[in-house]
Amino acid sequence: MAQEDRNKSFDFSSFYAALDVTRDRRDLTWKEVGEATRVSAATLTRMRQGKRPDADSLAVLAAWAGLNPADFVGTTMRAPAEALALISSHLRSDPNLTRESATAIDEMVRATYKQLAKKPIGK
Repeated sequence: MAQEDRNKSFDFSSFYAALDVTRDRRDLTWKEVGEATRVSAATLTRMRQGKRPDADSLAVLAAWAGLNPADFVGTTMRAPAEALALISSHLRSDPNLTRESATAIDEMVRATYKQLAKKPIGK
């Protein structure tokens, strides 16, 4: 697969991580997610092991979590500044966070990113 094609592929690990955050935020077990979505336990187990679900399961899980699968296509092409902007935007639109809380989390994410990024922000 050419590098250009690989960059346009579905970023399953990011999708699974976002799905897991939603599951955790709703204080559910994976078994409860399976019951709510009617996605089999076997499919959820395979996903945890890094295997991709079938298209129907992916669509149902995305709808359940309020995720847009298109947001996970070609995510490796995004510049770090764009990723940080997306995180900041999502934090500030979260109805469970006050403006001050969203700002505090955003600052922690940015500081952590600056410490751990392969390339510093702005370079």
